[in-house]
Amino acid sequence: MNQARDRRRSGNPAARAAAERQAAAGAAPRITWRNWVGGARLRTLPLAVAPVAAGSGIAHMVQGFSLTLSLLALAVAVFLQIGVNYANDYSDGVRGTDEFRVGPARLTGSGLVNPKRVLALALVFFGLAAVAGLVAVVLSGRWWFLALGAVAIVAAWFYTGGKRPYGYAGLGEVVVFVFFGIVATVGTVWLQTDIEVQEPWIAGAGVGLFAVAVLVVNNLRDIPTDRLAGKRTLAVRIGDRASRILYVVCVLLPFAVPALYAVAQPGMILVWFVLLIAIPASVITLTAKTPRELILVLQLTSLAALAYGVLLGIAFAF
Repeated sequence: MNQARDRRRSGNPAARAAAERQAAAGAAPRITWRNWVGGARLRTLPLAVAPVAAGSGIAHMVQGFSLTLSLLALAVAVFLQIGVNYANDYSDGVRGTDEFRVGPARLTGSGLVNPKRVLALALVFFGLAAVAGLVAVVLSGRWWFLALGAVAIVAAWFYTGGKRPYGYAGLGEVVVFVFFGIVATVGTVWLQTDIEVQEPWIAGAGVGLFAVAVLVVNNLRDIPTDRLAGKRTLAVRIGDRASRILYVVCVLLPFAVPALYAVAQPGMILVWFVLLIAIPASVITLTAKTPRELILVLQLTSLAALAYGVLLGIAFAF
């Protein structure tokens, strides 16, 4: 761990190594739009869509639905997610954490681009999220949402940024559950209506558990490299087997929500179809022996999260 810390203090070893290889080959670094799109990590965007879809459905249920405000809430969530992804790319890259990772190279860690450009792009998307949120606040008149938005942006940055990133201390799952589950779902409802019901909190917990599952399986795959980098994620702390069990709990427990509302909302039967994705993903997670299998689980879990949020919203709405 001390060696990993020394590497991070010395700058960005991965970027230097990449630059040295390119210099030796006599080629200048090349960057394409595919690299930038890859840095956005589009596979994580379902986690931004799911809580907004669920919350919008509940807003429709209580006769408070606004298409404009729902779309603005969606814009905030998506822009914030993309901003988080670029910020993580930047922070992990400059710390030297990505020196140990396997899989597709990150923008910063690979030395493809100047870290400041990645940071600037992260700030652009945080800014876009702030603008969309400000418009939503002006239209809804709920000015206290400004404070909530500021807290969300701060939480997004300090996931891997700052001197003591909470993502390196095993707290990422807690914050993901809160912001991409409870806050996003309840916030979408409260943005559109003053009617207080319990459904947003319960639905938000279900959506949040899927978001936690995505992070758990991602960190499960990275346990060996995160240990080398000194990154103490929850998966590193509790170990391989416990992480696999935690993943299964997180993708199956959300189905308590459609069970709870099955009588009052007959459309909840649709949500059960998500089990067709969740069960195979759970089996693969429990038996996986290679990172490739866990990457497949990551993709399946993101798809399941999206389907769960959308179908839950439909069930509440109709």
